[in-house]
Amino acid sequence: MKNTIKVQRAILDLTQDDLAKKIGVSRQTINSIEKNRYIPSTVLALKLSNIFGISVNEFFNLEDDD
Repeated sequence: MKNTIKVQRAILDLTQDDLAKKIGVSRQTINSIEKNRYIPSTVLALKLSNIFGISVNEFFNLEDDD
């Protein structure tokens, strides 16, 4: 699964730490999501959606092998 979280953070001028604090996770969790090492739960994805003001589908994209 690919994601555009890093791009969305840049648009809002947020660091990984800033975003992590806003949704109640560690900076390492945000880093792992951005590097596609961790797929977030539905609740976490919805929290990210609220922060960015876009739908989950706009920043997470399934790949053929998912």
